[in-house]
Amino acid sequence: MNESKLPNLVDRHVGRRMRLRRRALKLSQEKLGHELGLTFQQVQKYERGVNRVSAGRLFEISQVMDVPVSYFFDGIAELAELAEREGRIEDGGSDLTMDVIEKLDADTLELLDAFHRIRDQKLRRSLLGTVVSAAAAFQDEDVE
Repeated sequence: MNESKLPNLVDRHVGRRMRLRRRALKLSQEKLGHELGLTFQQVQKYERGVNRVSAGRLFEISQVMDVPVSYFFDGIAELAELAEREGRIEDGGSDLTMDVIEKLDADTLELLDAFHRIRDQKLRRSLLGTVVSAAAAFQDEDVE
């Protein structure tokens, strides 16, 4: 097989973002596949980065998932930079990270997605502080 046709870092990132959004929407692979005229196996292959998503198909997916196409590329520059620094250009990220993400509930995934879209670092730090404080307050209640 031609190596240029094999899925790469970007393909796997797009698949991961697709899975993240699908789970945040509480859609099964079967339901998403039905909406797109695909089998759940094809959705699964896209999400795993085994198969590349064409530009036209990615546009359809963005319409069904109610996000701009750019959503699927959010964070890719940072990921590519990290992979390059670590000498793993084709790796595209840790399986451990994806294992953790796959265990999160839909609300947590939605929170992560929304937080990631906030570009103002000062606001992000402030919100993080609020969430950490709230979590600590509830943890203290559980102890009492």
